[in-house]
Amino acid sequence: MNPPYPASALRAKQAVLRFAPSPNGPLHRGHALSAWLNQACAQKLGGRMLLRIEDIDPVRSRPDHIAAIEETLAWLGVNYEQPVRRQSQHMAVYRDAFERLKARGLVYPCFCTRGDLEKAVVAHGPDWRRDPDGSPLYPKECHGLSLGDAEARMAEGEVPQWRLDMAKAVALAGPLTWQSFDPSTFEVTIRKADPSRWGDVVLVRKDTPTSYHLSVVVDDALQGITQVVRGMDLEASTDIHVLLQALLGLPQPLYWHHGLITGHDGKKLAKSRGSDSLAMERENGLTRERLLHDFQSARIFNALADTEDREP
Repeated sequence: MNPPYPASALRAKQAVLRFAPSPNGPLHRGHALSAWLNQACAQKLGGRMLLRIEDIDPVRSRPDHIAAIEETLAWLGVNYEQPVRRQSQHMAVYRDAFERLKARGLVYPCFCTRGDLEKAVVAHGPDWRRDPDGSPLYPKECHGLSLGDAEARMAEGEVPQWRLDMAKAVALAGPLTWQSFDPSTFEVTIRKADPSRWGDVVLVRKDTPTSYHLSVVVDDALQGITQVVRGMDLEASTDIHVLLQALLGLPQPLYWHHGLITGHDGKKLAKSRGSDSLAMERENGLTRERLLHDFQSARIFNALADTEDREP
């Protein structure tokens, strides 16, 4: 394993951190923890704290959810700079990044529906490979589609999603690594990346001209993000992000993937699973002090709190 960088490396330039929620539902404790840890890291490093609203979903993103995010952060005591970046207002920037990849032949159109993909995966058998999130890898049904056939289908009104040609992209980028920092020592360690395990990921969706993966790496670069603090559930996605950073010539921030808060069933909190929102908990008497006390009782929090008496 590569030796860690010295702690002084984190002082090379002003730190810039961000909390970047999607306004597709109410925030829960997991979001609050991530927001608090980002602010705490920014304070420890004498850096800046930003809020970014990742509202690329044209259906589920709602103004009332954005207002609720801002109100919840104010209640939590998380402060951030203005103006707040909203991804829905910067689609042209993501489109430009996509066009750069397209010009190099690194993406291709996919017309498959969800039903098409389910049938293809079943045809490949139960041993078909899955990505780190547990979803079947894309079986490349449209990978060999000729440019003429694709253009004809688009001319007839079919709207494709665009996928990254992972094999071609990895071959072009070469071996990749990313840097993980320890919040208790502020040392940095090199980690190997393996984006191939994700298969041909979607970079442009059918319903919006970007994707989470594409927009997040573009925004992190444009906003000068130096440290990304996010949940462990996004650690594997870092492989995709460092690949896109390499292909687009973007700077690579440092990463800390903190532990997750789980529910009574031992599973991570999630909007999609109907986890109790902070708004609901507050209606039932939750105070900011009680929430922070609960955070302080967790090893996740202590990893950062232990730096109180340290000079990073």
